[in-house]
Amino acid sequence: MISVSGLVMGLAGCRSLPPSKPSSEWTPQEARGAVVYQAKCARCHYPTTTHPLNGPGLQAITKVKAMPSGMPPTDERLTAVILSGRNMMPATRLNDDQLQDLLAYLRTL
Repeated sequence: MISVSGLVMGLAGCRSLPPSKPSSEWTPQEARGAVVYQAKCARCHYPTTTHPLNGPGLQAITKVKAMPSGMPPTDERLTAVILSGRNMMPATRLNDDQLQDLLAYLRTL
């Protein structure tokens, strides 16, 4: 499996990735998404680095041209990976509101 950090560095070249949106600027939806992230994702993914934990770090995941799978990081693709899982990542059970909040949060990274 390709690591996100290697992929991001390959895509970004020597450019640094854009910084995450400061939590002080989050919308209410983004803040709710951060709570979902902490409950469902944080044990496997770092949010503000590309370094892996149990899964790839997610810094700038919605800002890169392709995810580790090679697919673009569209809401549809992220939704499919989150809800269905991929490779070693298990499926994550979320209701529609939680999913939309999580996607909003992921866009802040």
